[in-house]
Amino acid sequence: VEPAPSRVKDSGKWQKPRFSRKALMKCCLVKWIIASTQPQDKDSSDSDLELSTVRHQPEGLDQLQAQTKFTRKELQSLYRGFKNECPSGLVDEETFKSIYSQFFPQGDATTYAHFLFNAFDMDRNGSIRFEDFVIGLSVLLRGSVTEKLNWAFNLYDINKDGYITKEEMLAIMKSIYDMMGRYTYPCVRDEAPSEHVDKFFQKMDRNRDGVVTIEEFIETCQKVTHTFLSHTPVSVNHN
Repeated sequence: VEPAPSRVKDSGKWQKPRFSRKALMKCCLVKWIIASTQPQDKDSSDSDLELSTVRHQPEGLDQLQAQTKFTRKELQSLYRGFKNECPSGLVDEETFKSIYSQFFPQGDATTYAHFLFNAFDMDRNGSIRFEDFVIGLSVLLRGSVTEKLNWAFNLYDINKDGYITKEEMLAIMKSIYDMMGRYTYPCVRDEAPSEHVDKFFQKMDRNRDGVVTIEEFIETCQKVTHTFLSHTPVSVNHN
């Protein structure tokens, strides 16, 4: 995301990006949704084929409707957008990294995009299908707090063994700092990711066994959120 001129100091260092609604609407996942709302070329045989494919898969749509919080019409629209951006119907990791990196030019988003890709690639086959995309999107956009925390736990659980180790949490945290860029303002110290992880891992690992379970993760995150909200003098819309 290109920072506004006011976001760059005279020294040439980047400020920490502040993502506006407009900027977020440009992200690769939302871009697929926006694309689906654009007028389709009625004379295009490819477009006609895609629309026909959607109309002739009612059982698939019914199943996805049961698995997500999208309506049938929304799923049809999402499918058109997805196919418009990904004609093959699949997104491989390199394509995902390329798309995601466009929005963080000041840093290196490669590693974080790798972790994020694995979180969406539910069946671990090296590609994101429409089903993977829409189920994950449903959780992120319309899921409950617990559902979103479960999704986040899956992101941090890199080897998918059901636990988060300090090494896994540190790997994710470092990838986030790398993505945000080393030229942020104020400057981020090299020790910051490790210190951040030490602080939160200590809070989460309640029984001190060296790993964080899904129960510990959710309980700690909900407690932190509740504490924050209880000290916030404004009403918060959880949706």
